[in-house]
Amino acid sequence: MCKAKLLHKASTLPEEIDWHLIGALQTNKCRAVARLIPNLWAVESVDDIKKAKALNIGRKELISSIPDAKKLRVYVQVNTSGEASKSGCDPKAAIDIAKCIIKECENLTLHGLMTIGSFTESMGEDENRDFKKLVGIKEEVENELKKSGLQLSTGLELSMGMSGDFEEAVKQGANNVRVGTAIFGERLR
Repeated sequence: MCKAKLLHKASTLPEEIDWHLIGALQTNKCRAVARLIPNLWAVESVDDIKKAKALNIGRKELISSIPDAKKLRVYVQVNTSGEASKSGCDPKAAIDIAKCIIKECENLTLHGLMTIGSFTESMGEDENRDFKKLVGIKEEVENELKKSGLQLSTGLELSMGMSGDFEEAVKQGANNVRVGTAIFGERLR
């Protein structure tokens, strides 16, 4: 959901809604989103350090004005398919982004990793290799954080799978699936 739509919806709908921002987010919009939406529960598309730092600044500003505001949960989005059309960091960058969030972004909580698998893998009959890759990256990130003395209060969650492939995602360990199309139908374009 783009920033303008999310800001509008968050300002007009009940405050009890916990919003998840999924999809492309420009670095220059991160600060405002984190500052202006107190009930933004998670951003699932952090794919570089600059975005993490901008979200951290925005959330810090929110917490300064609303002391009982919560830290913002973030997921590192990883491009497991290697497709140029997909967002997400290179799998090798996930560790550095995770370390930065824990060490330098005191107003964020590293909650997990996210991927959007390739269409081919999502529609295939076999085990989804993009999901399997994210499971392996999760283990690498958790192990590297532990070696570095950066403990997580809980293990990282996996956000993977959408309406067409969520069953496979759950089989492979997804904690969070994105099934809006199955619930609400196709988006109007």
